[in-house]
Amino acid sequence: MAACSFETDTAYSLEHIRQEYPVCGPGDVRLPALDACMPDGSRLLDLQYQGHTVAPGKPPIQGLPATYVEQPEEADTLTVTLADPLAGVTVRLFYTIFARLPALARHAEICGTAPIELDRAMSLCLDLPDSDYEMVELTGAWARERHLTTRPLAEGVQAVYSLRGHSSHQFNPFLALKRPDCGEMQGEVLGFSLVYSGNFLAQADVDPYQVTRVTMGIHPQNFRWKLDPGQTFATPEAVLVYSDRGLNGMSQTYHTLYRSRLARGRWRDAVRPVLVNNWEATYFDFNEEKLLSLAAGAKALGVELFVLDDGWFRNRSSDETGLGDWQVDTAKLPGGLKGFGEKLGALGLQFGLWIEPEMVSPGTRLWQDHPDWVLHQPGRRPLPSRHQYVLDLSNPAVGDYLYDRLAALLDGVPVSYIKWDMNRSISDAFSCAAGPDRQGQVLHRYILGVYRLYERLTARFPGILFESCASGGARFDPGMLYYAPQAWTSDDTDAVERLKIQYGTSLVYPVSSMGAHVAAVPNHQLGRVTSLTTRANVAFFGAFGYEMDLTRLPPRGRELVARQVAFFKQYRPLLQFGTFWRLQSPFTHNEAAWMTVSPGRDTALVGDYLILQQANAGYRRVRLAGLDPDRLYRVTPLGSGAEPCGPAYTAGGDELMQAGLVTTGDSRMQQDGDFVSRLYLLQAVTE
Repeated sequence: MAACSFETDTAYSLEHIRQEYPVCGPGDVRLPALDACMPDGSRLLDLQYQGHTVAPGKPPIQGLPATYVEQPEEADTLTVTLADPLAGVTVRLFYTIFARLPALARHAEICGTAPIELDRAMSLCLDLPDSDYEMVELTGAWARERHLTTRPLAEGVQAVYSLRGHSSHQFNPFLALKRPDCGEMQGEVLGFSLVYSGNFLAQADVDPYQVTRVTMGIHPQNFRWKLDPGQTFATPEAVLVYSDRGLNGMSQTYHTLYRSRLARGRWRDAVRPVLVNNWEATYFDFNEEKLLSLAAGAKALGVELFVLDDGWFRNRSSDETGLGDWQVDTAKLPGGLKGFGEKLGALGLQFGLWIEPEMVSPGTRLWQDHPDWVLHQPGRRPLPSRHQYVLDLSNPAVGDYLYDRLAALLDGVPVSYIKWDMNRSISDAFSCAAGPDRQGQVLHRYILGVYRLYERLTARFPGILFESCASGGARFDPGMLYYAPQAWTSDDTDAVERLKIQYGTSLVYPVSSMGAHVAAVPNHQLGRVTSLTTRANVAFFGAFGYEMDLTRLPPRGRELVARQVAFFKQYRPLLQFGTFWRLQSPFTHNEAAWMTVSPGRDTALVGDYLILQQANAGYRRVRLAGLDPDRLYRVTPLGSGAEPCGPAYTAGGDELMQAGLVTTGDSRMQQDGDFVSRLYLLQAVTE
């Protein structure tokens, strides 16, 4: 029944042959990597090998974020050229192999000698010889992003995707295929991660012969790219990682690559400042006097950066108005942003600012002057979400306006941090600036417009630390890390929920990329009450800060915060840039544990978290990882302000990794009720 490529060889069919970039037509009836429509209406393609080159280094991808190298010897890039002369289509496949990491970066570039329409152009296709895998994915929703889900592969298609115009709360542009016996510390796993922030599709297709085809790229739904003769379409980059050291091994490769060869700029390798954000302290109800009081109280406790969140511009007393004009509300800030920033500087604080440039509110001057700049179809009522609409960043004029407006706003203002928010998904994906034959390009061009705006602003203001945010974690993806080396991990600031969110996020993303704050209790999302100690012990493993009114704490609480800040500053390089290990999963246990280890393996910090107390429970041990088995370590339990508490003891690295760290018998943890935690500091003993 299979179509054969040669009359004389009935066993040769592309339906049963592994391929690098399958297309429609030559006998392969599985889902293709490329689906294109030619001028005569044909979708038949037969790509044939034309040649290849191997060159040191790694070329950039025009207009798209991608991993990079600083020296040519860090990687080699193989370029394979395929062509169909009859259709006039040429495809170049790029494979970059990194010298010191088990990672492979892939993307494709497509061009033609005749006008063609691309309906599907995947970044990566990989045909595997069997299906004995479990698929690991990161799923969720607002306030519970990137939860870990695992399921065995079965015949048919298993996929994660987004059709929301951004990578989404619901699914992350990532999947992993692990062998059934693979765990955190051992076993084989393949990771697939897409460096892209828009609609995506990542899927594993198992045929009845138990062959698995993995494809990843821009989602073909609502995508149609008209490619004129001589033009080239580049797909986003997909990064494939192999580990035979379990999920931790895969994650550590992604952490190293994304932290040091995807993130860029001054802040890539710099420790992040301890911040306080006024959002949960004031929401929209503030004036300069109140803000400066909050800032002075935070500075007294060692905080380094004050972030002014939403509500600083005109007509913004709620989330229903104001987005788009970006005029400072001088009733709240009499001296404008410049004057307020200078007053923060006089206190010894850096100045951070919230913006949401991609949106517009009804009633603003921008809304009235340029209704055609809003994504919508004329004649239809546009669909609101959170009382706002999406600006058409596929239109270069919109990007130019936002760049000019934001550059004028920031010029001369002592801003060192920008929180860039995006608080709704895209609907009404119709551009008034695009013709009828270009509407299938709008969603991809929108993301290209976001990238272009980021590129221009980060080049104009290289000293600013940009943090991406999308109603929390709805656009936490590798594409954004290229421009903003950290992201607001989730709007959910509850410490217990953050255990799952940060654990799942760490599957792909480095600790330095995760904004993690200590918030007030009862928690504003769940109403849960957790100790100030546990809230900090979770947030330490991230870009650390506070999301609360620190002046309302009692003296004991302020003293505790001061000690937490001092502790974090002391161990900040280790916490943000050490080798991170997941030890105990909150998805399968009543506890969670993780640790970070210094490059020389002489210092480590362990976070141990007990969610619910159990009566007369058995002994608890946590097996550590990443230590030197031949060295002795002094183990010091750390108390409520991260100060030493309880007796320290000495143990061998091999003992701590094989027998484990004993975490029971601590009466203080048992008496503190639910949601308790303990940090342990490990320091190598020098003779």
